[in-house]
Amino acid sequence: MSVKLELYRVFKEVAETGNISVAAKNLYISQSAVSQSVKQLETALQARLFARSPRGVSLTSEGQMLYQYVRSALGLLATGEDKLSQAQQLLLGTLVIGASDTVTSQFLVPYLDDFHRLHPGIRLKIVSGRSAKVLSMLKSGAVDIAFASSPADSAVESWPCFATHSAFVAGSGYDCDFDHVYTRREIADFPLILLERKASSRVFLEQEFLKHGVTLSPEIELSSRSLLVSLAHIGLGVAGVTLEFVQKALESGDIRALKTDFTIPARSVDMCTLRDVTPTAAAAAFMEMVRQGAC
Repeated sequence: MSVKLELYRVFKEVAETGNISVAAKNLYISQSAVSQSVKQLETALQARLFARSPRGVSLTSEGQMLYQYVRSALGLLATGEDKLSQAQQLLLGTLVIGASDTVTSQFLVPYLDDFHRLHPGIRLKIVSGRSAKVLSMLKSGAVDIAFASSPADSAVESWPCFATHSAFVAGSGYDCDFDHVYTRREIADFPLILLERKASSRVFLEQEFLKHGVTLSPEIELSSRSLLVSLAHIGLGVAGVTLEFVQKALESGDIRALKTDFTIPARSVDMCTLRDVTPTAAAAAFMEMVRQGAC
């Protein structure tokens, strides 16, 4: 039988004070309200919980057994309320973020650093994965925030953080004419180095070429963006890369961009949360930090 929580609070106070008038004073209610609550609880549980005497009240054996559980339960509730308050004040808690290794290293690290300094009690957990994976985890509740490329999902609310642009690069000593302006067909004829097929940027690139009747058939497919640069640098072919993620290699001269007579539409990396779901205090604080800085 369900009993109101307040009755248990009154029961606990009476059990610990052994006096109805003292319990009433501590609870800021009348003695009659305390007596009525005790009677109501005893009726609901069909058990005699207190023995009355001129000196006050004492627990019966049944009341003593119940008291052990009530004290523990109310203690846990108080602890839960305290932990919730601390989480709302960003004193403790966990924030789980889903993002690719590249997005984390190239974009998120400064925000993670600032957030950790401001809220050291919040445990930061980063789950690595491509866009499709982290979006799936977001929808399952496994992550609080996901960073993904151009999500198109009605269940997701997103904020663009930065644009990405596709380009084709080769090692500076590669046997090609860097002054020549290449067509799509000429690019497709090179030994191509691309990300694996499940990568969203690879899918997007292939779709853009197919729109113009050109199929991309890479000789090398990789799961690592950094390997695209490494293998292009040693002359194994022309790599399809994201310009924003290879700036250091371009500036150092390890690779050079090929000129083309076409452009691939820009994409965006977005910060994503579940639509119509209130974020935790930690997630809300982190999202605001990112929005202020980049989105």
